[in-house]
Amino acid sequence: MSNIIEFSGPVLTGPGREHRGLWAVDGRLTFRRPRAAPDLVLDGCVIPGLVDAHCHIGLGPGGDVPEEVAEGQARTDRDAGTLLVRDAGAVHDTRWIQQRSELPRIIRAGRHIARTRRYLRGLAVEVEPEDLVEAVRKQARAGDGWVKLVGDWIDRDAGDLAASFPASNVKDAVQAAHDEGARITAHCFAEDTLDDMLDAGIDCIEHGTGLLPRHLPRFVDQGVPIVPTLINIATFPDIAAQAESKFPRYAAHMRSLWERRAERILEAYEAGVAIYAGTDAGSVIQHGRIVDELEALHAAGLPAGAALDTGAWAARDWLGAESITEGASADVLVCGEDPRANLATLRELRSIVLRGELVRPSVPAPKE
Repeated sequence: MSNIIEFSGPVLTGPGREHRGLWAVDGRLTFRRPRAAPDLVLDGCVIPGLVDAHCHIGLGPGGDVPEEVAEGQARTDRDAGTLLVRDAGAVHDTRWIQQRSELPRIIRAGRHIARTRRYLRGLAVEVEPEDLVEAVRKQARAGDGWVKLVGDWIDRDAGDLAASFPASNVKDAVQAAHDEGARITAHCFAEDTLDDMLDAGIDCIEHGTGLLPRHLPRFVDQGVPIVPTLINIATFPDIAAQAESKFPRYAAHMRSLWERRAERILEAYEAGVAIYAGTDAGSVIQHGRIVDELEALHAAGLPAGAALDTGAWAARDWLGAESITEGASADVLVCGEDPRANLATLRELRSIVLRGELVRPSVPAPKE
């Protein structure tokens, strides 16, 4: 016997596209009405499951976490509407999550790759420049088509942010990732780091707080997206305060990057740079905050529909994941209102359906 769910409300198949009539039959979406009656009818506005494009399931403030903690992180993300995660580096081997049908889908990146003693202790594979290429090859083989490089961090001798690796080594590392069939992204706070990454042919930039007008044409021409992680950038003033006494130049730099965060994102959006939503959950940032990130992007100047797109249809297209199309996996959310007009409706989802199963009980629609 087939398992059939009928979605009776408007179906948003894209940021500007709406459809009526959608069913999930044995876990797969269809726009064709089944012959059999549905087992369940869900009313409300339907969108694809949200995407957190920078998330660290299996990572805690001190590094690795027990499997039960990682599972709790995944469930928290799922219950907030995140049904697809692009891992951005974790110590914990999360391949087991891919075998759990009730947990979000995850695209893994292996471990961060950082310069020796130039990153948070216990989180990254730490190497010197001459070993960077081999480390990239190893993590490319360990992940699901992504590698994460720490492009810059505080240099205690210089007292400020500085590139982790020489530009020539970065270029070789990017080529190595591509040779392995993987895309490579880089954590970048500082301005000059972005020039090295763009010169090397990087595939994505995380944070991108050093983005300047001079960078914008290159991002557009090279098709390099940014995952801003604005709710993480909100922690910069605290980081600066903690560093003030020992590294005043670094503290001032971090504050200046924070002060320009909204302006930077709006400039990038208006220039046509692709932007995707990511929370950076897993160390300092709590899991389950994807809606906070979408609202932060909206507050920075993106229209509500465009902000939603950074964590929905566009993000899924970028990652090669299924969305609301014929035969796709039924990974959808049911909202009380159209979230393109009101992002806050994502905070009170009526239903969450993952792989065709209702993973959170449906909330009854309000009476007329």
